[in-house]
Amino acid sequence: MDISEIIAGNVGTEAGIHIGKSDAPVKVLSFINVRCPFCREWHEKSRDVLSRYIDSGRIELIVKPFDKEKESLQRGNVFHHYLDYAAPEETLAILDDIYARQDLWGSLTLEEVANFAEDELGLTKQDNQAQAEKIIAEANAANIRLVPTVIIGEHIFDEHISPEELEQLILEEVGKE
Repeated sequence: MDISEIIAGNVGTEAGIHIGKSDAPVKVLSFINVRCPFCREWHEKSRDVLSRYIDSGRIELIVKPFDKEKESLQRGNVFHHYLDYAAPEETLAILDDIYARQDLWGSLTLEEVANFAEDELGLTKQDNQAQAEKIIAEANAANIRLVPTVIIGEHIFDEHISPEELEQLILEEVGKE
């Protein structure tokens, strides 16, 4: 991932699914598409570390479901519109389930993905188009093209980070407060 063109300062903390305390000293901004296998890798590798720091009130995770035009990621876009921004903890658990079943729904048609979301996961389509548009605008303003793109303070990275490295970055940012 070439991070040299990403302008992290153009990414805000308003848009997205807010998990954790809003007054947490460190914000973890995570642009994802649930169809992306690399986003699944990031989610699975980071889940325990992020959960521990969310639970302790040290970080707020802001998940930014990024609707992408790439054909292979269109199925993820469908799922994004079933994520409930008003129920963040439940949505994090739903993301676990969506990623765990990615191989089952990943090659379905767009209509079949919507049916899977409703019939298999019991989800209801949400009115979060305005949030989706804000996230796309932020990504464009920041030159974010790839998912996952994760920003913690001045650090920008993708799924190629170990849980230990992630923890070190979080502790470094917490230490600045």
